[in-house]
Amino acid sequence: MLVDARRALDVPTRAAAALLAHGRRAVITGPTAAWLHGCTAIDSRATHVMVLYGHPSRSRGGLVVHNAPFPSPDDIVELAGLRVFCLERVISDLLCTARPRDAIAVVDQALRLCDGPGQERLRARLAERLTERPDRRGTRRAAQLLDLATGRAESPPESWLLLEVVRLGFPPPAANLPVRSPAGEEVYRLDLAWEGPRIALEYNGHAVHAGREAEDERRAEDLRRRGWLVIFVTSEDLADSRRLERELRAAFARRGCGSWSTGEGTRDMA
Repeated sequence: MLVDARRALDVPTRAAAALLAHGRRAVITGPTAAWLHGCTAIDSRATHVMVLYGHPSRSRGGLVVHNAPFPSPDDIVELAGLRVFCLERVISDLLCTARPRDAIAVVDQALRLCDGPGQERLRARLAERLTERPDRRGTRRAAQLLDLATGRAESPPESWLLLEVVRLGFPPPAANLPVRSPAGEEVYRLDLAWEGPRIALEYNGHAVHAGREAEDERRAEDLRRRGWLVIFVTSEDLADSRRLERELRAAFARRGCGSWSTGEGTRDMA
């Protein structure tokens, strides 16, 4: 089979090659399947494929082979001519097995693909799968991550930030909270915020905010005039959250609600 060199490394082409190499009963799974469903938060440079126990193939560079009993046909769908696990199977598996940051980001993306009622239906189906999952490893953490996911994060770093804030012991903030004028018109939308004490976290990703520093500061100053405490967060804070923790504790103390932060967050979900 000939493949256009420009497509040789794209996800669908690599997935098709993996299925051809492993026979008709192989199924695309894991981050690769999530990517094909439109959930791209997890790096999919390696292709993940499920084969039956006893299949001679083994994982190697760029290929991750998962061995399992043959799944229910109801768990398999066809996307662009490829055999892929259905979205509910993919996301429930990743909630149990992926790194927590990756898991919450991909479930946020999956929920965001749905409309309002569809989000709740998907959340219910995922919860049911976790309850019925034969392999109980990771299901408790998975349920916590599913409860925490909002479907409103507009980028993976916003999902990671939400997880980190809760891990540090703070109550879950609202994602993409609108700030309205006295007339009820939406003026701003905050990345993460606690509406009661009016504390906001704004994630400043370099790609989006480079060259917008003055505009960001004008926005923050206007929010302060409206009574908000604004804390800017960068990718460095996601790697080392000590500054973020200090500023959040100071903000909650300034608002007179330091008891909101227990210091005993879900650190096992980090």
